[in-house]
Amino acid sequence: MSNRKYYNSISVRPFEEIPIIVVDPPPMDPKDSKSSDIYETALNVGNDNDSDSENVDGSGDVSERRLSLRRNSISLPNLDDLQTLKQHVQIAEDAEDDTDSDYEMPTSRTPLRNARRKSVTSPPRMLKPPGEDESGSNSPANSITSINSLASLLREKMQMLPATLRKKKTTDYKTRIFVALLFITIVVLIFCAYFLYHQKVLQKAYFQKIKFNKIKRIMKIYNNEGAEIIRARLGTTINYDKALPCLPIDEKHDGSICSEWMGHARLYMQHHQFNSEVKCYNFQWISLKDSMAPTDCFELSQPNDHWYGGGQTAESAWPLENGNHDFAPFITGRVDKHEYGNVLKRYFLSSKGVAIIVDDQTPLYVSVAGVNTKELCLKAQYDDFAYVNRLMKTAQLNYSICTSSDMMKLHSNLVENALWDGLKREDMNVVNSLLTEPLWEITSSSKSELTEETISNYTDNVVNVLSFLKLGHVLINEFWQKNVGDFEVDSERFPGLEEVIEIMHRRGFRIVFSIQPFISTESFNFYEAVKKRLLVSERFSDRRIPALTRYKSSQSAGVLDVTNDRTIPWLVNKLKSVLAKYKFDAYYLDLGTAYNMPHYYQCEKPLINPDQYKTFFINSLQSGVSLFGVNSAVERPKPPTFVSLPQFESSWEGLRRVIPTILTYGLLGYPFLIPGAVGGDVEAPETLFYANYSSELLPDKELYIRWLQLATFLPVIRYTHLPSTFGDDSVLDMAKTLTSLRESKVTPLLKKYAKTSLDTGLPLIRPLWMLDYNDTACHVVADEFSIGDDLIVAPVLYSGAREREIYLPAGVWKDGIAGSLRKGSRWIHDYKVEQEQVAYFERMPDNTRF
Repeated sequence: MSNRKYYNSISVRPFEEIPIIVVDPPPMDPKDSKSSDIYETALNVGNDNDSDSENVDGSGDVSERRLSLRRNSISLPNLDDLQTLKQHVQIAEDAEDDTDSDYEMPTSRTPLRNARRKSVTSPPRMLKPPGEDESGSNSPANSITSINSLASLLREKMQMLPATLRKKKTTDYKTRIFVALLFITIVVLIFCAYFLYHQKVLQKAYFQKIKFNKIKRIMKIYNNEGAEIIRARLGTTINYDKALPCLPIDEKHDGSICSEWMGHARLYMQHHQFNSEVKCYNFQWISLKDSMAPTDCFELSQPNDHWYGGGQTAESAWPLENGNHDFAPFITGRVDKHEYGNVLKRYFLSSKGVAIIVDDQTPLYVSVAGVNTKELCLKAQYDDFAYVNRLMKTAQLNYSICTSSDMMKLHSNLVENALWDGLKREDMNVVNSLLTEPLWEITSSSKSELTEETISNYTDNVVNVLSFLKLGHVLINEFWQKNVGDFEVDSERFPGLEEVIEIMHRRGFRIVFSIQPFISTESFNFYEAVKKRLLVSERFSDRRIPALTRYKSSQSAGVLDVTNDRTIPWLVNKLKSVLAKYKFDAYYLDLGTAYNMPHYYQCEKPLINPDQYKTFFINSLQSGVSLFGVNSAVERPKPPTFVSLPQFESSWEGLRRVIPTILTYGLLGYPFLIPGAVGGDVEAPETLFYANYSSELLPDKELYIRWLQLATFLPVIRYTHLPSTFGDDSVLDMAKTLTSLRESKVTPLLKKYAKTSLDTGLPLIRPLWMLDYNDTACHVVADEFSIGDDLIVAPVLYSGAREREIYLPAGVWKDGIAGSLRKGSRWIHDYKVEQEQVAYFERMPDNTRF
């Protein structure tokens, strides 16, 4: 019988007559015993019905075709059968809930379908042709094949899907995750290996200790132990990454390595062994175009790394990384107006045993700046004042980096030593006299205030009231002349100066006259100097036209051109004439700063920068006359010439600037220093007052006492305001006590270490790290100092303070106030210091015990 005929033989009731209800059996867990029993019972019932249908006529083919047709048919359910199925489902659910009850599946002839394909109804007994009786068991009313419908089958599949995923998740899912993570890890490792290899190829090693990445221009230098001691960014202004080897014509053939950034700059790197303890590496940048300013920056923020040197800064920073200023020409100036003070040296020292020394011909700009990472940056740049004379076609940055095992050994090797070479016995006597005797500076705000009477009264006060003090040197400012540059004594105000000086000599004073390189336009020497072309000329004009400037009391003055071979003999001749007539002892050279030169200056011989003028002047003048001291320098003058610290404001802030400044100058190679005046040099109205019996403007009494306590331990005590001018016995008593302390404790040490300085170049006044450079706490102490290795001083530097923090390096120290022994390598907190006391500590042998 054909399929078409069989299909047409099935009668279906209309949809509106029979409600369609599809009930799915609950999912059965094969592991559950009761669910398994129910499941097996349903299978057995289904199998019985299947077997009956197969044995109707003994024909297997017919029964097979019937089953095939039945499975593909869609029948509407019988309501009685549905009711029976609901009962079975409800019994099965109750059996699952009640684990204690035993339930057996009823053996009803109404079949339950199996899990996937068995029908829950009895299949038709035979397939009848159309027209025969169709009312038997093949009636649609007795069929429940809707449970095996397509919708039910899809629903079963969807219900089985989560279970399938859960089964696969336990094995396949974890495996897949592991494989994915392994793949990602391998990819990352390959990428990192490539990146590191690429960086290793770019970052080549030079001279065994230098690693330099030419693309990023990051340089690192390592010590003998392999530790990084300096890191720098080179060529920061080059906007070009590709570095090429230099052409043969540009090679130096001296062992240096040459690299070029096309059209921007060329870099030469060279190594040389300074001595057995010090290695040096030279770096020279040559700009290949005018707009290029070669710039290298050195990191200052590495752990336990501190930098010193350069000179006094506007912040008086100690260590150097505590400062912060933008690029400025590295020339002398005044810190209240400029970035740097009156003494400079192109020398920077690190606590990790690294030093940077910049060549003198480099047009150097320096900055210390940075927010998260502080950097010391060096830049070579020509301008229209500081570096107006182009010695090279384009700017060149040339410096050396020297390394050693420790900072003290490095500094001792690099600092200029053998200062005693060429020193006479009388020169050493001058040094000792300054270390043991005060310097009395007679100042006045105008020429009319400085007369013979002024000098006599001042020295009489010293002799009569301050008899406990040694007499020392008397310094007379430039007003001994009628006009600056006369180089002759004003006979109107000093008619008997020869006799006054003779009396002062008999009393024990030494007399010093202050001179300047400036000649006022009102001086009678100005015309002669112009006529002989002895003055610095105006740039871009006739060489006969002098360039004018102003300095202190001179509102208009020319500047002696010391590069002219005729100038120094002319000046020395005039100075010797004055010296021969008045029989005073020496001159003090007041040079001013670089900014006191005329802006458009032009010398007969080009200068590298305005500060080179000082070096010419000092060296030329020292060979002709006795030079007591200078107030500005970029090279150390020969002993016995001392170098003055800058003028400090008469305030507590000015007092706090003294120690960092004197420590810096000593580190730069200036051991013989003249500090500022006790109480300050520059008037500060907020801390000054008028004395009761005098119209003289004096500093605050407490400030004066604390300043005097500090000055007691410095190389020279310099007075402008005498202790007696306060009219207070407590000030005089303090001066007497400190004088006795200086004579017994300080002066012997100053003489001892003066001889050491002449041999080694090390300063008399030293930072604490020179006592123990391995102690990191010593590197940052900016308000203490030591005289040599034997005495530590910790003055009070704040108004109203009666206690302070003190750090002592390793060793045994005797407390100067209490007389007790103190163990070193530790802080002393809240150390009591009354106004009449000063804290100091003497080094004792390590085995000293009371």
